[in-house]
Amino acid sequence: MIGITKLLTGVADLSDKIKQGTANTLAFSNISSPIIVWNVTNKCNLNCIHCYIKAENKEYQDELTTQEAKNLINNLAEINTPVLLFSGGEPLLREDIFELGLYAKNKGIRIVISSNGTLINNKMTEKIKDIGFQYVGVSIDGVKDTHNKFRGLNDGFQRAIKGIRSLKNANIKTGIRFTVNKNNYKELPEVIDIALKEGIDRFCMYHLVYSGRGRELLNRDISNEQREECVNFLINKALELEKTNSKIEILTTDNHVDGIQIYNFVKKNKSRCLDEVMLLLKMHGGCSAGKKIANIDSFGNVHPCQFWPEVSLGNIKQQKFSQIWNNKNCSLLNMLRDKEKHLKGKCQDCDYNNICGGCRIRAYVKYGDYWAEDPACYYKN
Repeated sequence: MIGITKLLTGVADLSDKIKQGTANTLAFSNISSPIIVWNVTNKCNLNCIHCYIKAENKEYQDELTTQEAKNLINNLAEINTPVLLFSGGEPLLREDIFELGLYAKNKGIRIVISSNGTLINNKMTEKIKDIGFQYVGVSIDGVKDTHNKFRGLNDGFQRAIKGIRSLKNANIKTGIRFTVNKNNYKELPEVIDIALKEGIDRFCMYHLVYSGRGRELLNRDISNEQREECVNFLINKALELEKTNSKIEILTTDNHVDGIQIYNFVKKNKSRCLDEVMLLLKMHGGCSAGKKIANIDSFGNVHPCQFWPEVSLGNIKQQKFSQIWNNKNCSLLNMLRDKEKHLKGKCQDCDYNNICGGCRIRAYVKYGDYWAEDPACYYKN
Protein backbone atom coordinates (compact mmCIF):
# COMPACT_ATOMS: atom_id res chain seq x y z
CA MET A 1 0.00 0.00 0.00
CA ILE A 2 1.05 3.58 -0.69
CA GLY A 3 0.07 5.84 2.19
CA ILE A 4 -0.68 9.12 0.44
CA THR A 5 -1.74 10.89 3.63
CA LYS A 6 1.30 9.72 5.59
CA LEU A 7 3.75 10.56 2.80
CA LEU A 8 2.31 14.03 2.22
CA THR A 9 1.34 15.20 5.68
CA GLY A 10 3.04 13.09 8.33
CA VAL A 11 6.28 12.09 6.67
CA ALA A 12 8.80 13.71 9.02
CA ASP A 13 7.12 12.43 12.16
CA LEU A 14 6.63 8.99 10.63
CA SER A 15 10.21 8.61 9.42
CA ASP A 16 11.52 9.58 12.87
CA LYS A 17 9.28 6.99 14.51
CA ILE A 18 10.39 4.29 12.08
CA LYS A 19 14.04 5.07 12.77
CA GLN A 20 13.26 4.76 16.48
CA GLY A 21 11.26 1.56 15.94
CA THR A 22 8.09 3.08 17.41
CA ALA A 23 5.94 3.70 14.31
CA ASN A 24 2.42 2.30 14.46
CA THR A 25 2.36 1.33 10.77
CA LEU A 26 3.35 -1.57 8.56
CA ALA A 27 3.21 0.28 5.25
CA PHE A 28 6.90 1.24 5.43
CA SER A 29 8.16 -1.51 7.69
CA ASN A 30 11.16 -3.67 6.90
CA ILE A 31 9.84 -6.51 9.06
CA SER A 32 10.93 -9.91 7.72
CA SER A 33 7.78 -11.94 8.41
CA PRO A 34 5.11 -11.31 5.77
CA ILE A 35 1.61 -9.99 6.19
CA ILE A 36 -0.72 -12.89 5.42
CA VAL A 37 -3.79 -12.52 3.23
CA TRP A 38 -5.77 -15.63 4.08
CA ASN A 39 -8.74 -16.58 1.93
CA VAL A 40 -10.48 -18.55 4.66
CA THR A 41 -13.24 -19.63 2.27
CA ASN A 42 -14.07 -19.38 -1.42
CA LYS A 43 -17.76 -19.13 -0.59
CA CYS A 44 -19.36 -15.73 -1.15
CA ASN A 45 -22.89 -14.37 -1.20
CA LEU A 46 -22.02 -11.98 -4.04
CA ASN A 47 -20.80 -12.38 -7.61
CA CYS A 48 -18.35 -9.51 -8.06
CA ILE A 49 -17.12 -9.06 -11.61
CA HIS A 50 -13.53 -8.36 -10.50
CA CYS A 51 -13.14 -11.23 -7.99
CA TYR A 52 -9.59 -12.54 -8.11
CA ILE A 53 -10.56 -16.06 -6.97
CA LYS A 54 -13.89 -16.38 -8.83
CA ALA A 55 -15.74 -16.97 -5.56
CA GLU A 56 -19.27 -18.38 -5.71
CA ASN A 57 -22.17 -18.95 -3.33
CA LYS A 58 -21.62 -22.67 -2.87
CA GLU A 59 -19.90 -25.08 -0.52
CA TYR A 60 -16.32 -26.00 -1.40
CA GLN A 61 -14.71 -29.34 -0.62
CA ASP A 62 -11.28 -29.73 1.00
CA GLU A 63 -11.04 -26.25 2.51
CA LEU A 64 -8.90 -26.15 5.65
CA THR A 65 -10.53 -27.72 8.69
CA THR A 66 -10.62 -25.86 11.98
CA GLN A 67 -7.69 -27.88 13.30
CA GLU A 68 -5.65 -27.39 10.12
CA ALA A 69 -6.36 -23.67 10.35
CA LYS A 70 -5.21 -23.59 13.98
CA ASN A 71 -2.04 -25.47 13.05
CA LEU A 72 -1.39 -22.76 10.47
CA ILE A 73 -1.98 -20.02 13.04
CA ASN A 74 0.44 -21.72 15.44
CA ASN A 75 3.14 -21.60 12.79
CA LEU A 76 2.38 -17.98 11.88
CA ALA A 77 2.73 -17.04 15.54
CA GLU A 78 6.09 -18.82 15.67
CA ILE A 79 7.46 -16.60 12.91
CA ASN A 80 5.92 -13.42 14.39
CA THR A 81 3.43 -12.74 11.61
CA PRO A 82 2.45 -9.08 12.11
CA VAL A 83 -1.02 -9.15 10.51
CA LEU A 84 -3.43 -11.89 9.52
CA LEU A 85 -6.05 -10.61 7.09
CA PHE A 86 -9.15 -12.80 7.03
CA SER A 87 -10.45 -12.59 3.47
CA GLY A 88 -12.49 -14.67 1.07
CA GLY A 89 -14.86 -15.11 -0.66
CA GLU A 90 -16.76 -13.61 2.20
CA PRO A 91 -14.92 -14.55 5.41
CA LEU A 92 -18.00 -14.04 7.59
CA LEU A 93 -19.59 -17.06 5.87
CA ARG A 94 -17.03 -19.38 7.45
CA GLU A 95 -18.70 -20.87 10.54
CA ASP A 96 -15.56 -20.92 12.69
CA ILE A 97 -14.33 -17.46 11.70
CA PHE A 98 -14.66 -16.05 15.22
CA GLU A 99 -13.09 -19.11 16.82
CA LEU A 100 -10.10 -18.76 14.49
CA GLY A 101 -9.94 -15.00 14.98
CA LEU A 102 -9.81 -15.35 18.75
CA TYR A 103 -7.24 -18.13 18.48
CA ALA A 104 -4.96 -15.92 16.34
CA LYS A 105 -5.43 -12.93 18.61
CA ASN A 106 -4.50 -14.99 21.67
CA LYS A 107 -1.34 -16.00 19.82
CA GLY A 108 -0.37 -12.34 19.55
CA ILE A 109 -1.26 -11.79 15.88
CA ARG A 110 -3.07 -8.63 14.79
CA ILE A 111 -6.33 -9.73 13.13
CA VAL A 112 -8.27 -7.79 10.50
CA ILE A 113 -11.14 -8.57 8.11
CA SER A 114 -11.84 -7.79 4.47
CA SER A 115 -15.58 -8.03 3.82
CA ASN A 116 -18.26 -7.00 1.35
CA GLY A 117 -20.17 -5.63 4.35
CA THR A 118 -23.57 -7.04 3.42
CA LEU A 119 -23.68 -9.54 6.30
CA ILE A 120 -22.64 -7.07 8.99
CA ASN A 121 -25.49 -6.18 11.33
CA ASN A 122 -25.40 -5.14 14.99
CA LYS A 123 -25.15 -8.74 16.19
CA MET A 124 -22.27 -9.48 13.82
CA THR A 125 -20.58 -6.21 14.80
CA GLU A 126 -20.77 -7.18 18.46
CA LYS A 127 -18.99 -10.47 17.70
CA ILE A 128 -16.32 -8.71 15.63
CA LYS A 129 -15.66 -6.32 18.50
CA ASP A 130 -15.73 -8.97 21.23
CA ILE A 131 -13.19 -11.14 19.40
CA GLY A 132 -10.86 -8.20 18.93
CA PHE A 133 -10.63 -7.67 15.18
CA GLN A 134 -8.75 -4.39 14.91
CA TYR A 135 -9.93 -3.30 11.49
CA VAL A 136 -12.63 -4.10 8.95
CA GLY A 137 -12.24 -3.12 5.31
CA VAL A 138 -15.52 -2.91 3.38
CA SER A 139 -15.75 -2.76 -0.40
CA ILE A 140 -17.61 0.18 -1.96
CA ASP A 141 -17.07 0.39 -5.71
CA GLY A 142 -19.11 3.43 -6.68
CA VAL A 143 -22.38 5.12 -5.85
CA LYS A 144 -25.46 2.96 -5.40
CA ASP A 145 -26.30 1.74 -8.91
CA THR A 146 -22.68 1.30 -9.98
CA HIS A 147 -21.75 -0.61 -6.85
CA ASN A 148 -24.77 -2.88 -7.05
CA LYS A 149 -24.04 -3.77 -10.69
CA PHE A 150 -20.37 -4.36 -9.88
CA ARG A 151 -21.22 -6.62 -6.95
CA GLY A 152 -24.17 -8.41 -8.51
CA LEU A 153 -26.67 -7.55 -5.73
CA ASN A 154 -29.56 -5.13 -6.10
CA ASP A 155 -29.28 -3.76 -2.57
CA GLY A 156 -25.57 -4.43 -2.05
CA PHE A 157 -24.71 -0.76 -1.59
CA GLN A 158 -27.41 -0.13 0.99
CA ARG A 159 -26.45 -3.22 2.98
CA ALA A 160 -22.73 -2.40 2.87
CA ILE A 161 -23.34 1.16 4.11
CA LYS A 162 -25.57 -0.20 6.87
CA GLY A 163 -22.75 -2.55 7.85
CA ILE A 164 -20.25 0.31 7.89
CA ARG A 165 -22.49 2.37 10.14
CA SER A 166 -22.87 -0.53 12.54
CA LEU A 167 -19.09 -0.91 12.75
CA LYS A 168 -18.54 2.81 13.27
CA ASN A 169 -21.21 2.97 15.98
CA ALA A 170 -19.23 0.30 17.80
CA ASN A 171 -15.99 2.31 17.41
CA ILE A 172 -14.37 -0.34 15.23
CA LYS A 173 -11.74 1.06 12.86
CA THR A 174 -13.27 0.81 9.40
CA GLY A 175 -12.11 1.45 5.86
CA ILE A 176 -13.58 1.69 2.38
CA ARG A 177 -11.94 -0.31 -0.42
CA PHE A 178 -12.58 1.12 -3.90
CA THR A 179 -11.44 -0.84 -6.98
CA VAL A 180 -11.12 1.66 -9.81
CA ASN A 181 -12.19 0.82 -13.39
CA LYS A 182 -13.79 2.48 -16.42
CA ASN A 183 -17.26 2.10 -14.96
CA ASN A 184 -16.58 3.94 -11.72
CA TYR A 185 -13.46 6.13 -11.91
CA LYS A 186 -15.53 9.29 -12.39
CA GLU A 187 -17.33 8.48 -9.12
CA LEU A 188 -14.12 8.55 -7.07
CA PRO A 189 -14.90 12.03 -5.62
CA GLU A 190 -18.40 10.89 -4.64
CA VAL A 191 -17.11 7.78 -2.90
CA ILE A 192 -14.58 9.90 -0.99
CA ASP A 193 -17.50 12.09 0.07
CA ILE A 194 -19.33 8.98 1.29
CA ALA A 195 -16.28 8.02 3.34
CA LEU A 196 -16.14 11.49 4.89
CA LYS A 197 -19.88 11.53 5.60
CA GLU A 198 -19.72 8.14 7.33
CA GLY A 199 -16.66 9.05 9.40
CA ILE A 200 -14.52 6.36 7.81
CA ASP A 201 -10.99 5.93 9.18
CA ARG A 202 -9.35 4.87 5.93
CA PHE A 203 -10.03 5.13 2.20
CA CYS A 204 -8.01 2.90 -0.12
CA MET A 205 -8.18 2.97 -3.91
CA TYR A 206 -7.29 -0.41 -5.41
CA HIS A 207 -5.88 -0.50 -8.92
CA LEU A 208 -7.31 -3.33 -11.01
CA VAL A 209 -5.23 -6.51 -11.15
CA TYR A 210 -6.09 -8.90 -13.97
CA SER A 211 -6.61 -12.03 -11.90
CA GLY A 212 -9.58 -14.40 -11.54
CA ARG A 213 -12.68 -12.77 -13.00
CA GLY A 214 -10.61 -9.60 -13.15
CA ARG A 215 -8.87 -11.03 -16.24
CA GLU A 216 -12.09 -10.44 -18.11
CA LEU A 217 -11.76 -6.75 -17.19
CA LEU A 218 -8.44 -6.18 -18.95
CA ASN A 219 -10.23 -4.03 -21.51
CA ARG A 220 -12.29 -2.32 -18.79
CA ASP A 221 -9.27 -0.97 -16.96
CA ILE A 222 -8.83 2.78 -17.05
CA SER A 223 -6.20 4.38 -19.24
CA ASN A 224 -2.90 5.45 -17.77
CA GLU A 225 -3.94 9.08 -18.25
CA GLN A 226 -7.09 8.42 -16.21
CA ARG A 227 -5.02 6.53 -13.64
CA GLU A 228 -2.72 9.49 -13.18
CA GLU A 229 -5.74 11.78 -12.94
CA CYS A 230 -7.22 9.66 -10.12
CA VAL A 231 -3.96 9.61 -8.15
CA ASN A 232 -3.48 13.35 -8.57
CA PHE A 233 -7.01 13.86 -7.28
CA LEU A 234 -6.21 11.79 -4.19
CA ILE A 235 -2.99 13.74 -3.61
CA ASN A 236 -4.83 17.05 -3.72
CA LYS A 237 -7.67 15.66 -1.62
CA ALA A 238 -5.26 14.53 1.09
CA LEU A 239 -3.73 17.99 1.25
CA GLU A 240 -7.16 19.62 1.28
CA LEU A 241 -8.30 17.39 4.15
CA GLU A 242 -5.14 18.15 6.13
CA LYS A 243 -6.28 21.77 6.35
CA THR A 244 -9.58 20.68 7.92
CA ASN A 245 -7.83 18.37 10.44
CA SER A 246 -9.69 15.41 8.95
CA LYS A 247 -8.68 12.08 10.47
CA ILE A 248 -9.30 9.97 7.36
CA GLU A 249 -6.24 8.27 5.87
CA ILE A 250 -6.00 7.99 2.06
CA LEU A 251 -4.04 5.16 0.46
CA THR A 252 -3.69 3.32 -2.83
CA THR A 253 -2.65 -0.24 -3.50
CA ASP A 254 -1.60 -2.55 -6.33
CA ASN A 255 0.29 0.08 -8.31
CA HIS A 256 3.53 1.27 -6.76
CA VAL A 257 4.13 3.90 -9.40
CA ASP A 258 1.82 5.93 -7.17
CA GLY A 259 4.77 6.29 -4.81
CA ILE A 260 6.85 7.78 -7.63
CA GLN A 261 4.01 10.17 -8.42
CA ILE A 262 3.93 11.35 -4.82
CA TYR A 263 7.71 11.66 -4.72
CA ASN A 264 7.73 13.88 -7.81
CA PHE A 265 4.86 15.96 -6.39
CA VAL A 266 6.84 16.50 -3.20
CA LYS A 267 9.93 17.32 -5.27
CA LYS A 268 8.04 20.17 -6.94
CA ASN A 269 6.00 21.41 -4.00
CA LYS A 270 7.42 20.28 -0.63
CA SER A 271 11.12 19.77 -1.21
CA ARG A 272 11.99 20.12 2.47
CA CYS A 273 10.77 16.57 3.17
CA LEU A 274 11.94 14.98 -0.10
CA ASP A 275 14.66 12.85 1.51
CA GLU A 276 12.23 11.46 4.09
CA VAL A 277 9.73 10.48 1.38
CA MET A 278 12.41 8.61 -0.55
CA LEU A 279 13.60 6.92 2.64
CA LEU A 280 10.12 5.59 3.31
CA LEU A 281 9.56 4.48 -0.28
CA LYS A 282 12.85 2.58 -0.23
CA MET A 283 11.88 0.90 3.04
CA HIS A 284 8.57 -0.03 1.48
CA GLY A 285 10.40 -1.49 -1.50
CA GLY A 286 7.64 -1.50 -4.11
CA CYS A 287 5.66 -4.61 -4.97
CA SER A 288 5.63 -6.86 -1.91
CA ALA A 289 4.65 -10.15 -3.60
CA GLY A 290 6.83 -12.94 -2.32
CA LYS A 291 8.59 -10.63 0.13
CA LYS A 292 6.42 -8.75 2.60
CA ILE A 293 3.08 -10.28 1.68
CA ALA A 294 1.92 -13.84 1.15
CA ASN A 295 -1.39 -15.43 0.31
CA ILE A 296 -2.83 -18.68 1.66
CA ASP A 297 -5.96 -19.86 -0.09
CA SER A 298 -8.84 -21.75 1.49
CA PHE A 299 -7.33 -25.10 0.49
CA GLY A 300 -3.95 -24.38 2.08
CA ASN A 301 -1.99 -23.46 -1.03
CA VAL A 302 0.62 -20.72 -0.56
CA HIS A 303 0.96 -18.02 -3.24
CA PRO A 304 3.32 -15.04 -3.66
CA CYS A 305 0.28 -12.76 -3.35
CA GLN A 306 -3.49 -13.04 -3.53
CA PHE A 307 -3.53 -12.29 -7.26
CA TRP A 308 -1.26 -15.22 -8.14
CA PRO A 309 -3.59 -18.25 -7.79
CA GLU A 310 -2.06 -20.15 -10.72
CA VAL A 311 1.24 -20.62 -8.90
CA SER A 312 1.39 -22.65 -5.70
CA LEU A 313 4.60 -22.56 -3.71
CA GLY A 314 3.42 -25.47 -1.55
CA ASN A 315 0.54 -26.51 0.68
CA ILE A 316 0.38 -26.09 4.44
CA LYS A 317 -1.37 -29.46 4.80
CA GLN A 318 1.90 -31.10 3.80
CA GLN A 319 4.46 -28.56 5.00
CA LYS A 320 4.59 -25.67 7.42
CA PHE A 321 4.12 -22.22 5.94
CA SER A 322 7.47 -21.11 7.35
CA GLN A 323 9.24 -23.93 5.51
CA ILE A 324 7.52 -23.06 2.24
CA TRP A 325 8.22 -19.35 2.63
CA ASN A 326 11.87 -19.80 3.56
CA ASN A 327 12.65 -22.34 0.83
CA LYS A 328 15.93 -21.06 -0.60
CA ASN A 329 15.58 -23.38 -3.59
CA CYS A 330 12.38 -21.78 -4.83
CA SER A 331 13.40 -19.94 -8.00
CA LEU A 332 10.27 -17.75 -8.14
CA LEU A 333 10.67 -16.51 -4.57
CA ASN A 334 14.35 -15.86 -5.18
CA MET A 335 13.53 -13.82 -8.28
CA LEU A 336 10.77 -11.84 -6.56
CA ARG A 337 13.11 -11.01 -3.71
CA ASP A 338 15.70 -9.69 -6.16
CA LYS A 339 13.29 -8.49 -8.82
CA GLU A 340 15.30 -5.55 -10.17
CA LYS A 341 17.66 -8.04 -11.87
CA HIS A 342 14.85 -9.71 -13.80
CA LEU A 343 12.62 -6.84 -14.93
CA LYS A 344 12.28 -6.10 -18.62
CA GLY A 345 11.21 -3.21 -20.81
CA LYS A 346 10.23 0.06 -19.21
CA CYS A 347 10.43 -1.45 -15.71
CA GLN A 348 14.04 -2.52 -16.25
CA ASP A 349 15.07 0.91 -17.53
CA CYS A 350 13.25 2.86 -14.82
CA ASP A 351 15.38 4.77 -12.30
CA TYR A 352 12.77 3.98 -9.64
CA ASN A 353 12.42 0.22 -10.08
CA ASN A 354 13.80 -0.31 -6.57
CA ILE A 355 10.78 1.49 -5.09
CA CYS A 356 8.20 0.14 -7.53
CA GLY A 357 8.92 -2.88 -9.75
CA GLY A 358 5.47 -2.91 -11.32
CA CYS A 359 2.83 -5.63 -11.07
CA ARG A 360 4.00 -9.00 -12.33
CA ILE A 361 0.44 -10.29 -12.80
CA ARG A 362 -0.67 -7.44 -15.05
CA ALA A 363 2.53 -7.91 -17.05
CA TYR A 364 1.84 -11.62 -17.51
CA VAL A 365 -1.78 -11.23 -18.57
CA LYS A 366 -0.90 -8.45 -21.02
CA TYR A 367 2.36 -9.78 -22.44
CA GLY A 368 2.63 -13.44 -21.39
CA ASP A 369 5.78 -12.71 -19.39
CA TYR A 370 5.86 -12.20 -15.62
CA TRP A 371 8.90 -9.92 -15.92
CA ALA A 372 7.67 -7.66 -18.68
CA GLU A 373 6.82 -4.03 -17.99
CA ASP A 374 3.63 -3.22 -16.12
CA PRO A 375 1.01 -1.99 -18.61
CA ALA A 376 -0.56 0.13 -15.85
CA CYS A 377 2.53 2.30 -15.37
CA TYR A 378 1.81 5.95 -16.07
CA TYR A 379 5.22 7.31 -15.07
CA LYS A 380 6.92 9.32 -17.81
CA ASN A 381 10.72 9.07 -17.71
